[in-house]
Amino acid sequence: MTPSSTSSAPSPLVPLAFGDLQGCRQPFQQLLAKAAPPEGTPLWFAGDLINRGSESLATLRDVIALGERAVPVLGNHDLHLLSVSAGIRKSKKGDTIDEILAAPDAADLLEWVRHRPLAHFENGMLMVHAGVLPQWDANLTMELAEDLQRALRAPNWKETLAGLYGNEPNRWKSSLKGIDRLRVTCSALTRVRFCNADGAMDFSSSGSLNSAPAGCMPWFDVPSRKTADITVVFGHWAALGLTLRDNLIGLDSGCVWGEKLSAVTLTKNPAERTLTQVDCVSCRIPGASEE
Repeated sequence: MTPSSTSSAPSPLVPLAFGDLQGCRQPFQQLLAKAAPPEGTPLWFAGDLINRGSESLATLRDVIALGERAVPVLGNHDLHLLSVSAGIRKSKKGDTIDEILAAPDAADLLEWVRHRPLAHFENGMLMVHAGVLPQWDANLTMELAEDLQRALRAPNWKETLAGLYGNEPNRWKSSLKGIDRLRVTCSALTRVRFCNADGAMDFSSSGSLNSAPAGCMPWFDVPSRKTADITVVFGHWAALGLTLRDNLIGLDSGCVWGEKLSAVTLTKNPAERTLTQVDCVSCRIPGASEE
């Protein structure tokens, strides 16, 4: 691993992983108090810290204030914030990022967001926002994630970010180079829900398992997925809801949609994992869509 790797030596304390906060500060504070992790416990966040909830700025400040305890990965809404700030995209109806962009220290906040990783691997646990392609094992996932995060930290990061949008290529090939390679990496790590048995991503549905496009299945159910031997932690898929399997922890339980915010202890033994949840009074701005 390179010095910029987000892989690290295991912490003596078991991490606590949170689903998508999306600017829902009050439920986050309630859940953190209810879970009551020991002092110094690493707190993992599966991306989408902000947007659609009513307190995006305050939520972002809370996570930054945690210092090195906070281990967030970038989600599609976090990248959207960077894109709007860079003039690449325009705010959508229901976005709640204007208060971040208007903050007196906006430049510092955006710099912090831009320097978050796209994936984190530690002690047999791989955390991404959306998913991983079936052809990727943990090492390749981290290699590709690090390539993307280096590009987003480089002086020409705005050019890179502008090139990440689009649905093609929708499948992995080791021969991919340049922006196409970065785009397929970003699509998998921050957007994917469904793909076919060959790992071709389909973005036509963001709904429940019953809404799978023809010939497609959840990315994690593709036979012979190369990350099946580790535990993958992810968010992004509110319509899927909380998903707990021995080697899979899906944490987006729809807080911003008025459902629940979830946190799970990441013990190696699945039988020892504990789930903590709080009910969420919808903090969403009316008219927002999930994407």
